This record gives sequence, structure tokens and C-alpha cells, in this order.
Amino acid sequence: MKRGFVTELSSITPLDGRYKQKTKDLSEYLSEYALIKYRLEVEIKYLIALSQNQIIRNLTYKEKLFLKKIYKNFSLIEALKVKELEKETRHDIKAVEKYLILIFNKTSLKDLTEYIHICLTSEDINNIAYRLMLKNALSKIILTEIENINNNLYQISRKHKSTLMLARTHGQAAVPTTFGKEIFVFYKRLEKEIKLLKKLELTGKLNGAVGNFNAFYFVFPKTNWIKFSRKFIASFDLKPNLITTQINPLEDVISLFQNLQRINGILIDLNQDLWRYISDDLLKLAVKTNEIGSSTMPQKVNPIDFENSEGNLILANGFMQTMIDKLYISRLQRDLSNSTIIRNMGTALGFCLMSYKSLLTGLSRVDINKEKMSNDLKNDWTILSEGLQTFLRSEGFKDSYYFVSSFTKGKKLDEKTWRELISSLKIPQTDKEKLFKLTPKNYIGAAQQLVTKK
Repeated sequence: MKRGFVTELSSITPLDGRYKQKTKDLSEYLSEYALIKYRLEVEIKYLIALSQNQIIRNLTYKEKLFLKKIYKNFSLIEALKVKELEKETRHDIKAVEKYLILIFNKTSLKDLTEYIHICLTSEDINNIAYRLMLKNALSKIILTEIENINNNLYQISRKHKSTLMLARTHGQAAVPTTFGKEIFVFYKRLEKEIKLLKKLELTGKLNGAVGNFNAFYFVFPKTNWIKFSRKFIASFDLKPNLITTQINPLEDVISLFQNLQRINGILIDLNQDLWRYISDDLLKLAVKTNEIGSSTMPQKVNPIDFENSEGNLILANGFMQTMIDKLYISRLQRDLSNSTIIRNMGTALGFCLMSYKSLLTGLSRVDINKEKMSNDLKNDWTILSEGLQTFLRSEGFKDSYYFVSSFTKGKKLDEKTWRELISSLKIPQTDKEKLFKLTPKNYIGAAQQLVTKK
């Protein structure tokens, strides 16, 4: 491969290679380009805020408009210029500062070059920039995909609220349920986590080298910097955090990752259940003419979307767990190790996005095998054992559980044998008549009604 020749095939991560088409939308929010853009936004808005608070001269309307266009129209070409400056500075924030100085020197803003980044430490910019990246990636892409999944689950659960199937506990035949109710369980679990995710507040800090506003109050003692900081952070729709070291503690980001981990855990569970339902022929996969399931077995139609989703969810949770374990800690007032870690949040969310899209594709390709579900119920009447022993117990039948167990444990009775068992019971005929009416198709409790509980 020629040096400098870049394609998706030359990427060392599948997120930017094999899966690029499915994850590319995140680049707008979680790439190095995005980070530089958000840094510029914070630096420029800080300068405007200094002007609005009479700390520096008043900016004209035209100057403010020009400043905002710097980050709003920021392109990849401009980002490359910043990266070239970083080669000189070997400091990413100073490269942004130098980039702005070069622009200012060609305009009426040249008298303000020394006020760019004044009093600030890098983390005053970075902590806001990273949280804006997360906030926007979450609200504009990630949350949308999670809600798409849950809307799909809701529609499936409603459509199949009366579709009877055999429930399994410990992998063994248990009692009848409905497919809709079992999918509704996942819907409700996700619904709770989505609500928590939407309520989660990210924080921001602007208070200098170790969080005490040292330079701020020394150089500009007449300004109420605590009030300034609170108002400035809130302008980004972030919750102001005034008590920090140089680092804005990352418990809020950790909470976000933990929320996503729980969502991903629910979806891993869903993927595995759907995979098993397909394996048991309870669900059918749509056949695509030109799609190949095996290089040697022509008959195969594989549940690859659910497998892909499961694998990527595991990777996403692994990356997030590594970040969680580290982001709690920053030695003394600050060290740089967590900076390296947090740069990988795009990788974690990339694997999330990849898995969500794969799951949605999988859901669009499955259909119910009602015949198989019905046959599972018809062919095993021992699944009514719970109902029988509970009824007998309620009627005072001695040792009813063990009595029923002696006829059913480890066995698979058909309808004829089951009815013979009921006929042999030494109970009143009226009770027998009630038990004769019990079938695998009507022993479903409130399964259908539960699905209506939004």
C-alpha cells in the first residue's frame, strides 16, 4: 500500500473502516475536528462574555457576528491549520489560541489578542468542550437510535400481545406467555433508562488553574467571577460546578456512561433472547436472495445482525468501564492521564451506535413463526402443572405439589394423558370440570392486559 493512500481498508479500527458508513454521523460531534470546533466556541464565547461584562472593550455587532462565524463555519481545512500549529506548540489549547491570534491580527480585533484565553487554564475550555460533544452526540444521534429501538419494541409487543408462546425458565418449559408481553418487558426496562438518560445533567467549570479563580481576582478584582462563571456555564445548558480542582470532577460523565452501560446490558439480553428464539424456530428471518449465510452450507440464514449488535455492545461497555475506572481519579489538583482516556469516548459511543443500528436491522427482518409457537404449547401439557397443583392446594388437597410432581416431573404429557390424569383425581366433579377447561392456550394470566400498561 502506498504511503499516504488512505481508504476504509487501511483503517486500524473497524469503526472508521468496515463500519464507517454506520458511524460517520458521530464525526460531527466526537472527532478531533469536533473537539477543536467546540474549543473554539468556548474560547470565543468567553471573549464575548468578557466584553458583555465590561472586562474588555465593547465588541461591535459586526465583530460579534464575525467571531461566531469562526466556529460556526469551521471546516476540516481550518482544523488542519490548527493541527499544524499544534506541531509547533505541542499543546492543543495553545494551538487554538494561536489560531485565533492569527485571525485577529488581520481584523479590527487585533487589539484583543492578549485577552484570548486570559485567566483560563486548558481544562476551563476542555471540560466544557468534551461535555458539549457528549451532550450533542447523545441528544442528536445516540438517544434517537435508542428510542427507535424502543418504539420498535413497543409496536412489536402491541402487535403480538395475544400471540401465545411457551415461556422457559432455566431454559426449560415453564408456563404459557405471549410473545408481546415478553418483548414488552424489554420495552419497559429501556423506557426507565431512557427517562434517566434524558434527566441526566452534565456540569461545567470555569475557575482557573486549581479552581480558586486566582488569576481572575488578582487581575480583575472588581468582577464577581463566581457569578460570571455560573452564568457562563449555564449559557451552554450545563450545570455550573464551582468547587473543583483544575479538573471538573467527572462523576456526571461517569453517570452517563453507566446509564448507557445499563441500556446496553438490556440490549445484550434482548439480542441473546432473540437469537435463541430464532435458533428455536420461534422467529423466522426474512430471506434475501443474494445474501449468503455460509460459505459451505447453502441453506443457512444467520442472525448476524443480533450477533453483531451483541458483540459491539460488549465492546462499548468495555470501553466505558475502562473510562469509568479511570475518570474518578486525577492525582492531586490535576494530572494528564485522564485526558488520554476521555479522548476515547467517541470509540465507546461508536460501538454503541453500530450495535443499535444492527439491532434495528435485525428487528426489521424477523417475523413470528406462529405454527411453531402453537405446536410447542399443544405438545406439552405438563406446562399446566403449576395451575393444577395451585388449584388442588387451594382446595385443601394434601401434598398437592408433590402429588402433581410425581406425575409430571421430567415428563412431557400430551392432551390425552393430561386429561386422564385429571379424570383420575379424587376430587369433586365440579372441580374436574373446571380443570378440564384449563388449556395451554387459556392459562396466560394477565399477559395480554399487561402489554396495555404504558
